Amino acid sequence: MLDREQVHKVAHLARLALTEAEEAKFTTELGSILDYFEQLKELDTENVDPTTRAIDVSNITRSDTLEEYTNRGAILQGSPEQDGDYFRVPRIITDTTEG
Repeated sequence: MLDREQVHKVAHLARLALTEAEEAKFTTELGSILDYFEQLKELDTENVDPTTRAIDVSNITRSDTLEEYTNRGAILQGSPEQDGDYFRVPRIITDTTEG
């Protein structure tokens, strides 16, 4: 059984400021959740395969195919800056050996 002191400790660790009313509410609610898990422990799951979903879900994806795009100028025109046939981007790596 979960008590109010444990809820207070978890709230403190999570950096949550709970009022006394919230602590009382969460003690009851979290206690109910933990009781439910205790009930679930009684189920025989020996021959049940682990799953991540209760229902079967699959993604519909398209094949990834390479397509040549011959209008390089149109692509470069959408860039804020360009350097000849290349995109110009801000430098993100700095030289740490510089003074």
